[in-house]
Amino acid sequence: MLHLYTSPSCASCRKARAWLVAHQIDFTERNILAQPLTTAELKQILRLTENGTDDIIATRSKAYQALTVDLNQLPLKAVMTLLQQDPTLIKRPLLVDETRLEVGYNAEDIRQFMPRKLRQQELRRAQYLTGFADLAE
Repeated sequence: MLHLYTSPSCASCRKARAWLVAHQIDFTERNILAQPLTTAELKQILRLTENGTDDIIATRSKAYQALTVDLNQLPLKAVMTLLQQDPTLIKRPLLVDETRLEVGYNAEDIRQFMPRKLRQQELRRAQYLTGFADLAE
């Protein structure tokens, strides 16, 4: 199951939601400001990152700028507690399934969540529209 973690005032979150709806992709959505991520959810997200917490920390957020501690010096458990206490430290949206993670909204990268059959149909359509359909056969 695909999970979309959002916050209400996030324009990128609205774009991600609209894209998923437009492509008829089933997902659950949760406002992480109202219902913070659990420790288990954070662990799952971190397992899918390439750079650990660096991939999900919103370093440009006001909450991050106000920190008086270097997150790199804290144990992971303390960082996760901090993220649960102040979810504005987390980049949004987060799109997560069992094996994939997308942080933020990117019109190309979000396509990874499309079912393979739908991606293949779109590829054939694009090839047809650009005149490359004959080359693909």
